[in-house]
Amino acid sequence: MTTDTSALTQLGRMTDAPTDPDAAELERVPNPHAGTLFCARFVAPEFTSLCPVTGQPDFAHLVIDYAPADWLVESKSLKLYLGAFRNHGAFHEDCTVAIGKKIAALTEPRWLRIGGYWYPRGGIPIDVFFQTGPVPDGLWVPDQGVPPYRGRG
Repeated sequence: MTTDTSALTQLGRMTDAPTDPDAAELERVPNPHAGTLFCARFVAPEFTSLCPVTGQPDFAHLVIDYAPADWLVESKSLKLYLGAFRNHGAFHEDCTVAIGKKIAALTEPRWLRIGGYWYPRGGIPIDVFFQTGPVPDGLWVPDQGVPPYRGRG
């Protein structure tokens, strides 16, 4: 089965990295297994953004799980979208929830969750979680595999 990718603007092309998440174009492709319940996972262990107050860099390990319906997230566009946060000022909660909401709005999945495991700033790590609703019956969702922050403990 071939998937028509002619409408995609980034896959297979040289693409400039967007400098702002609002300008980044997140794209989708048809799900060839739309009638099958399954979980797909994206992991971004080197996500960065900026503190909106100090301008200092913030770092997170993001884990995005979703159960696609008719659409899949096109992964190159997701990589570029996440990279657009690099020079974007926003609090941890805002970044994590905004990413989850944008993916959910674009793909209309059966279910989606995002875990944002933020590295400490000022001695306090912040973990942020968002999901669109309860896990669908019969969907296997593995643990996100990110242990709680322990420092040197």
